[in-house]
Parts: sequence; structure tokens; C-alpha cells
Amino acid sequence: MFSIALTYDEHVKRYSVTPTQPSGWELVLTEDLTRTKHLHFDDWHRVERALALLKREILDLSAKGWHVEP
Repeated sequence: MFSIALTYDEHVKRYSVTPTQPSGWELVLTEDLTRTKHLHFDDWHRVERALALLKREILDLSAKGWHVEP
């Protein structure tokens, strides 16, 4: 549903939001192969808010020199 990886020097941050079974969505953030955040949402509106925050964080990191991994 949503997945992006950002790199800076040898550091990598990965963000993903995926549907889960039987219901809901899972948000996972990993930094340099270490899971730093794992959240489960049952309400789509909370997912939308989380995605908005992720996108803001990605824009901030991009402004600081992080690049989207191809």
C-alpha cells in the first residue's frame, strides 16, 4: 500500500504501511535493519493521519539530504 526507503551515506530508513489479516493495517519503520516502530491500526482515519505524518517526515529528511532509494 505504501513503501519507501531513504538513504543518507550508509544509513537507510524504510517506511511501510500494509493491510493485515483479518483486518486493519500495519505501519513498520526500520532504521539500518532495526525495527524501530511497529503499529497496528483498525481505523482507516488513523492510518491516514499516520501517512500524513510519515510524508511530512520524509519531506523533512529529503530537505536534509536523504534520498529516495530506487
